[in-house]
Amino acid sequence: MPLPEPQTPDWVRDAVFYQIFPDRFARSLHVSKPTHIDAWGATPTHHGYQGGDLVGVVERLDYLLDLGINAIYFTPIFQSASNHRYHTHDYYRVDPMLGGNDALRLLLDEAHRRGMKVVLDGVFNHASRGFFQFHDILENGRESAYLDWFTVHEWPINAYDYSKPPGYGAWWNLHALPKFNVASPPARKFLLDVARYWIDFGIDGWRLDVAAEIEDDDFWREFREIVRVGNPETYIVGEVWRESKHWLQGDMWDAVMNYLFTRSCIAFFCGENTNLEELATTSFRTLDPTGAPAFRAAIETLLEHYHPNINAVLMNLLSSHDMPRFLTLANGDLSSLRLATLFQMTYPGAPSVYYGDEIGVSGGHDPANRAAFPWHDRDGWDRELLHEFQRLIALRREHSALRRGSFRFLHANDDVIAYSREDSQESLIIFVNTSTETKQVTLNLDGRLAAINALNEAWTHERIVVENGMMRDVRLAPRSGRVFATSIVS
Repeated sequence: MPLPEPQTPDWVRDAVFYQIFPDRFARSLHVSKPTHIDAWGATPTHHGYQGGDLVGVVERLDYLLDLGINAIYFTPIFQSASNHRYHTHDYYRVDPMLGGNDALRLLLDEAHRRGMKVVLDGVFNHASRGFFQFHDILENGRESAYLDWFTVHEWPINAYDYSKPPGYGAWWNLHALPKFNVASPPARKFLLDVARYWIDFGIDGWRLDVAAEIEDDDFWREFREIVRVGNPETYIVGEVWRESKHWLQGDMWDAVMNYLFTRSCIAFFCGENTNLEELATTSFRTLDPTGAPAFRAAIETLLEHYHPNINAVLMNLLSSHDMPRFLTLANGDLSSLRLATLFQMTYPGAPSVYYGDEIGVSGGHDPANRAAFPWHDRDGWDRELLHEFQRLIALRREHSALRRGSFRFLHANDDVIAYSREDSQESLIIFVNTSTETKQVTLNLDGRLAAINALNEAWTHERIVVENGMMRDVRLAPRSGRVFATSIVS
């Protein structure tokens, strides 16, 4: 029996996310810190802390508001002996170095007061060696009361000698990350209770770390039911780098981090200029076919994977904490980032900006992609790039068709694409030229677009007359994009 039409949170259609790595975004003087932490802006390392915290984020919320952000996704914030906090010690305690639970309360209140949503990272596949129930196994061995929370293969288990296997189920066989046995009723209940607790606390959604590693569909169905009882508009987004139809039928998750989108954008907007050495460090490994026809084929295939209600809430990203920054993959070419961001902000789904991308922060593979936000070096910000991000985000927020309208390619040849976004109120046609040469394009409009008499460019307000459905001789400067909008003539 087929599932009913998937229902996804309405607010995500209007969201522009900002992804924050808490240790590296902003440090407040109002949160005490241990003494042995790195200087803010020091070269990032795998293990060193730079002391960012949630109160620091609160103090920068107006910066995000000015950027146009209305949703934040945080990588993990719960107590952990790691700067990335994917090694969770206590799922009910916000890390004291981040300001503790009181700081999260303040953040949620201040974000919600500004109309911003907050999504947290849920690390439910694995815990850490310091997680109490696993630590009990380390201390008590076969006599541990929590033995069924994890899967032990051999005794004695080996948690610290990396020259030997751990002897227990662990993510990617990493000793530091013992994998939960979600088939264990008490472990399962613990994780589902955690998920519901923070929804009741006031968060707006969960991003699910390595979610495909929990190969138990009933767990995810229970997860969805439990958090949706707490908040029917909870956003559930999984981290999967491949096609994800299995989980996106309406009974488990709402969306995934759309890395297939990212991969296609690298191939088209960076193209042959892509830093292949850095790309090889990602899960993508190699560069997809370049050029406009290949990009069109990739995007149309991606859209065909999922129901429109799913496509409308996929988290569309260009960079993240798990890959080199887009600007680095583009070998520092700002035009690649600008054009990719134009597409990102005019494409269905929820755009996600990785902290610092908007001012030109670069960085290769982890840990270089996790540098401190340069509040200490504002002279080094790329202000023109920042203004471009503000302009593109504002464009998205001003036009309902960019958030909720249909998407259709109108042209894809050589290095030029054109596509439409339409709803009942308006039509937009967007052109992107990734060539280093000027291009001139004529479009033969059909369907509802053929009823248009004229279009106005979004920023310059240049007017182009449409005659008999023909949009003639649109001039595109090298490495540029143009956006035209109009109300549909009925």
